[in-house]
Amino acid sequence: MAHRKEYVLTTPSLLIQVNGTVATLTMDRPEKRNAMSDAMLAEIAAFFTAPPEGVRAVILAGNGDHFCAGLDLSEHTARSGEDVLYHSRGWHRVMEAVEFGGLPVISAMQGAVMGGGLELAAATHVRIAEPSVMFQLPEGQRGIFVGGGASVRIGRILGPDRLTEMMLTGRIYSGKEGAALGLAHYLAPEGGALKMAQDLAEKIAGNAPLSNYLMIQAVARIGDMSRADGLFTESLSAALSKTTPDAAEGLQSFLEKRTPKFR
Repeated sequence: MAHRKEYVLTTPSLLIQVNGTVATLTMDRPEKRNAMSDAMLAEIAAFFTAPPEGVRAVILAGNGDHFCAGLDLSEHTARSGEDVLYHSRGWHRVMEAVEFGGLPVISAMQGAVMGGGLELAAATHVRIAEPSVMFQLPEGQRGIFVGGGASVRIGRILGPDRLTEMMLTGRIYSGKEGAALGLAHYLAPEGGALKMAQDLAEKIAGNAPLSNYLMIQAVARIGDMSRADGLFTESLSAALSKTTPDAAEGLQSFLEKRTPKFR
């Protein structure tokens, strides 16, 4: 058996633990309910731009009682409209790196998942919530509009009608309610989201790399396409996946009734 690499990296706002093919990225500002500072956003961008070698899946978590309470508004009291525009577009670039960077990302959520924290979670591919989760988009109660991708990503999860109501009222959904609506894919026991995320990350990391990559890159984009374009893109993705040695291994392992050993 190959030796599993295990090590810990730290930045001012993040704790990064690598265990074999899985990296756990923990937002580490518990005194601020892991509110997103510009520095932490830059550190998340740096990680997903150049992830550690050998990592095949990422867990995104928050230290303490909360996942992420949204934007650190103490940094934004004097921004001009022009600055807000550029800042919002910067958020969009980071969320794109999370969603389309090529690695499957699992979010393990507890406590506050609000504003920018919910926008960050919506950019991940598998979302796990504990019952304590509070999903909220409170921007409307602060006289501002979402700027980190909620109108697109969360709008596609909930639909424009429900998203509008959520934004107008500042409504809070629990973990159980969020799971029923699609804001989370799994509901874990209290304190159990990280363990579930670890189990799922190991499973996903064991898939063929190109298969995971195509699922991440193709499915969301097919959702933006016409029916005909989507079907053609599906065929291209299927053909490309079939060209790899992993495809042959997957078929052979099925015929031999054994677990596949992908690259």
